[in-house]
Amino acid sequence: MVKIDGTINEMLHLPRESRALLAEKLLESLDYEEGFEVNPAWMDEIGRRCREIDDGAVALSSSERAFEELDSKLG
Repeated sequence: MVKIDGTINEMLHLPRESRALLAEKLLESLDYEEGFEVNPAWMDEIGRRCREIDDGAVALSSSERAFEELDSKLG
């Protein structure tokens, strides 16, 4: 486990864009059910949103904050 801990620590110190690319590649490497496909329109949307994040055009917030805001609107 020491080797993986060291690898994780190294990766956490990569620049933000490199960590995002690494995360994307790791998620792509997971096994999915046979025939699992992502609609090209969704892939375009995912790419657009990732670019907005990378460019700083949008601000990210925690899920806790998002649920609090939703709760206050629906409450």
